[in-house]
Amino acid sequence: MAHSFSCNFTNIMMEPEVKDFLRRIVWSVVLGFFWLMLTLGIGAYNNLLVPENGITIGNIIFYIWFVLSLSGLIWTYYRLWRKKFPHG
Repeated sequence: MAHSFSCNFTNIMMEPEVKDFLRRIVWSVVLGFFWLMLTLGIGAYNNLLVPENGITIGNIIFYIWFVLSLSGLIWTYYRLWRKKFPHG
């Protein structure tokens, strides 16, 4: 008889504050890694990271994207971490 293994991490016996803290950490790492891979992937694939033969309109658009998306990421981190934790 085969046993199926299933693990549901939401049912692990853990205090709600600890669960919330770990969830925030995971979301922060995932969002940061996704932003980094997306931005560097676009920039490296299209040779936009370093302007080698002068600044082009593509470099300008890329760096505008970089600044705006980084601002959005920081704003998302702020919203994610603004809730205070109870200190015991």
